[in-house]
Amino acid sequence: MSTNQKPLTFFIIAGEASGDMHGGKLISQIKHAHPNSRFIGHGGERMIESGLEIIEHVDQLAVMGFSEVIKHLPFLMNVMGNSLGKLREIRPDRIILIDYPGFNLRLAKNCNGLRIPITYFILPQLWAWKEKRIKFFHHYIDQALSIFPFEQDWFEERGVATNYVGHPFTEIDEIKISKEAFLSKHKILEEQKVLTLLPGSRQQEIDRHLPVYLSAAKELQKEENLRVVIAKAPGVKFPMIDKGFLVEEEDTRSAISHAKAAITTSGTASLECAVLDTPQIVCYKLSKLSGALAKHFNKSPYISMVNLIADKKIVPELIQSAVTKKQIIKNIHPLLRSSTNRRNMLEGYNNIRRTLGLPGAYTRAAEAIIKRTVHAKP
Repeated sequence: MSTNQKPLTFFIIAGEASGDMHGGKLISQIKHAHPNSRFIGHGGERMIESGLEIIEHVDQLAVMGFSEVIKHLPFLMNVMGNSLGKLREIRPDRIILIDYPGFNLRLAKNCNGLRIPITYFILPQLWAWKEKRIKFFHHYIDQALSIFPFEQDWFEERGVATNYVGHPFTEIDEIKISKEAFLSKHKILEEQKVLTLLPGSRQQEIDRHLPVYLSAAKELQKEENLRVVIAKAPGVKFPMIDKGFLVEEEDTRSAISHAKAAITTSGTASLECAVLDTPQIVCYKLSKLSGALAKHFNKSPYISMVNLIADKKIVPELIQSAVTKKQIIKNIHPLLRSSTNRRNMLEGYNNIRRTLGLPGAYTRAAEAIIKRTVHAKP
């Protein structure tokens, strides 16, 4: 690529850890294709490493649930005001929104008068709930980039032109260390099974899920020759952990890949487990108010991305009051052994991986964004 290209400035927003991961790689691909690019906005460490000039960190923005959002509303309103002020100041060539729909869709509406084109990458799951939000795409979103083929069909059936770029997990990073090295690092014996706990990437998720995961894991250790590894996301705090449990924060994907099974909090991690072929159960627990509202509004029969993609139950799901020590043990136990449940799940994973498309999702997304942006410039 020529270095004489006209400079492009992007205002980019990710509001949680998974968005930061996608944002970091997207920034890198855009800069590779168009080196004279500048990125300003909200994100995390991976986006910063790729060149983001950060305003707010995802550690402060990651809020989940209705009642939780209400508690943090003054802060989020302040972030909104600062974002709009920055947009007026720098007048970027394009805004890139990554997931985080509660904030991002509202920002798209609020900055409509600025006449800055907007790309949405990692589309909100309107097909599961809040379908009425499609009007935001009709009125404010210039470009929609989908990572699921069924998602493209859903949006286009409702009048939103959508570009399917493939799923980023088709080019998931190689596991950095071998199983032997991972076991050695944590002083795990070869004959011991590894159970990985994935309690979430937001502090609220850690607080609600980790205690019951640990309780179930401790009980399982009485019956199985089992070592428990907790995958720690950046920016979250753990309570005091018993010496019998291990924590992995440098390379959480190795903790998934080298596990016999995983207890997973619903989110990106559930699809990571499927791509890395690790059997799992998926849990999610909100406050009572948020849980009741989510149950009322959610149109999907599933919460995990694995089951949503397959449109059938491949992994067990435990929601709200079902997230108990007893239910976790009941559902994870067969996956720690050579069982029919385990074999069926791994077979289902094969089908999931085939639906995710070809590698190159970030490259295709970057090319689509640059093409639309360059053509839009006077």
